[in-house]
Amino acid sequence: MKATKFSTIAILTIFLLSTTISCYEKVKSEKTESTETKVIDETPDYFLLRPELEKMYGYSHAVKIGNDIKISGAVSMDNEGNLIGAGSMEEQMKNCYSDLEKILKHYGYTFDDVIVENVFTTNMQEFINVSGFRNSIYKKQFPTGTWLEVKGLALPGQLIEIDMEAHKSEKQ
Repeated sequence: MKATKFSTIAILTIFLLSTTISCYEKVKSEKTESTETKVIDETPDYFLLRPELEKMYGYSHAVKIGNDIKISGAVSMDNEGNLIGAGSMEEQMKNCYSDLEKILKHYGYTFDDVIVENVFTTNMQEFINVSGFRNSIYKKQFPTGTWLEVKGLALPGQLIEIDMEAHKSEKQ
């Protein structure tokens, strides 16, 4: 009987030790996983859509820091700085979104990643009349933002300017 009692105690001791070690290893593993931090590159990455014009006027069209992109106001112009769509709010708006899409694509983003959009216009009523076009741009949800009527924009004849911010979470 003593040998059986001793065997039972030995078996229980081995079981408890193995269970305790197994639990300890699991906790240790969980702690290691939870303390690992993914490092996001916070070095600003500047993008020039029209380098010569942007250098001449003194701005960068976009900058990416981490998972965030800040995009300067897009206006309706060609690569030489000539106005496109004189007198047409709709044509100028479409041209602005075309340029904004090029910038987003450069960084691998889409309009679904836009979280802020600000519109500056010299004619709010005309902008509202054609603003339905934005439904073809924002298919998932609309971003936050502000619409402002202003006295003028950078160049004569410009009717609209759109700036935006985009963000991509790591979980996508």
